[in-house]
Amino acid sequence: MSKIAKKPIRLIEGVNAEIFENHLVVSSGEKKLELDFPKQISLKKEEAGIYVIANEESRIAKEQHGLMARLIANMVTGVSTGFTKELTFKGTGYRASVEGRDVVLVMGYSHNTKLQIPDGLEVKITKNSIVVSGIDKAEVGQFAAKIREVRKPEVYKGKGIKYADENIRRKAGKTAASK
Repeated sequence: MSKIAKKPIRLIEGVNAEIFENHLVVSSGEKKLELDFPKQISLKKEEAGIYVIANEESRIAKEQHGLMARLIANMVTGVSTGFTKELTFKGTGYRASVEGRDVVLVMGYSHNTKLQIPDGLEVKITKNSIVVSGIDKAEVGQFAAKIREVRKPEVYKGKGIKYADENIRRKAGKTAASK
């Protein structure tokens, strides 16, 4: 049994949760997320919040127990406050811009890289940072990783795209030979 899943998932004020057999819908105003959960797991909604219950003692049920609790907690947080990932880029001539539903990255290649912004996500670009925000934690993280993949940070000069909270260990470059 997961220690995390034993505690109820508190519903923040203004967040509604509806359970239909093996389907959960979490909504707040216009924002709505849905999740299908396996038959080894059942959900129970009470005043304290949503309880995740493992129906059996199998390995799969134990694995899914904590996972479903975290996914549901992320859904509640997503529809109430949302998630953001910030990336920063550094390099001579490196630029980023949003054109319609595309992010255009100029990262030192012979061509510009265009990435289509998935539905439900918003991308804002300021001087040297890219902020990806949305209600689905997995989508926000996946698109941020896709942007970072265009030009990973290199260890000698630190050029490239990195997460704002990421620490890149720098290597010393070659030293001049002395005689």
